[in-house]
Amino acid sequence: MSKSGTNGTSVAVLTADSAFEQALRTTFGASGQIDLRVTSGSISTVDEFRVDGATVVIIDLDAGRGEEMQALERMMLRSGGGPPVVVVTQGFDAGVARSLLQMRVADFLVKPVQPLELVRTCARVARSNVTETAEAQIYTFIPAVGGAGVTTLAIQTALLLLSSGQRVRPTTCLVDLDFQHGACADYLDLEPRLDLKEIEPRPERLDRQLLEIMLSHHASGLEVIAAPNRPAEMRTFDPDMVTRLLDLVSSHFDYVVIDMPRTWFSWTDSVLLGSNRLFIVSEMTVPSLKHAKGLVGAIRERLGDGPKPQVIVNRFEQRMFDAGLKKSDLEQALGPDLAGTVPNNYRLVREAIDRGVPLEEVKPGNNISLQLKRLMLPQAAAKAPAADAQGLMKRLSLSLAK
Repeated sequence: MSKSGTNGTSVAVLTADSAFEQALRTTFGASGQIDLRVTSGSISTVDEFRVDGATVVIIDLDAGRGEEMQALERMMLRSGGGPPVVVVTQGFDAGVARSLLQMRVADFLVKPVQPLELVRTCARVARSNVTETAEAQIYTFIPAVGGAGVTTLAIQTALLLLSSGQRVRPTTCLVDLDFQHGACADYLDLEPRLDLKEIEPRPERLDRQLLEIMLSHHASGLEVIAAPNRPAEMRTFDPDMVTRLLDLVSSHFDYVVIDMPRTWFSWTDSVLLGSNRLFIVSEMTVPSLKHAKGLVGAIRERLGDGPKPQVIVNRFEQRMFDAGLKKSDLEQALGPDLAGTVPNNYRLVREAIDRGVPLEEVKPGNNISLQLKRLMLPQAAAKAPAADAQGLMKRLSLSLAK
């Protein structure tokens, strides 16, 4: 079949399974924009299997047969930086997964494979194979004191960025770097899948395929990188491991949101220097504000011309005739370093955490989400009142015309 796809999309398939071949022809043949090239036979016996010009390659094999796995390995070595390969296999276990990852296959599926799942997998690996030109925007949150609410703000910011696209949702990843007391996965009711023991001895092994296994997927579409807590282990990690992890994440996502620990590690400087926006989260107390101001000074001294830290005062409350801190006190203490405040809404936050859902799911248009939008996406927030005003004028015009 000639390459007739108008967008140049070509899928090369090798399979000895006639039923699987028919399913592929039915799935991909419906689109006139996809060139499907099917070669019948097994990878260990077929002499010539052409992958030149292919966007994605699908290999159907029996992973339990050593000669087929060896033939796949030889093919992967020959193809070098060729098109991404998706392996479809009858059986699956940890040994097979490790072998396929070492061969650097783009992904693997186990029969029976749903047609929609196969299409989505091919689309994803094809996108991943395209060199990204735009750099990820990295938002980093650091606590001024313990319990300031950093995790809540990081999660809600990540969800806000995820839904910020007008037509296409930008890919967004939340990274929990508090390896001792991290709570991002718990707040979202997810299983933390980052295996530090697996990647720490050899950080160079960390690639897209291994990263995919260690991502936790939230129902909202948010991807989360978090490790199981080790509260009794106070240990640091090789800076190369953390740096490689973040480099890999930033090369595959539009937005990256980082939840930092309060402790300063050997890799902290590198993380902060790589950030586009850097927020220090403070409580509405005098000691917390002092810590925040001191942290701003320390970061500026260490980073020089790096990203400028800004302070967010969380759980802000100001009541009439209250003797506590006022907005003017915050402005006087922090000056231009004050990014803004986030209102106190403990009941809403508690319910969202207990249910493992976003604040917007508990109460759409809540005051915390609206204020975070003003802080993180000021242009979008500015457009909203204008749109509301236009809608109001239109309704008024219609009512006057009646």
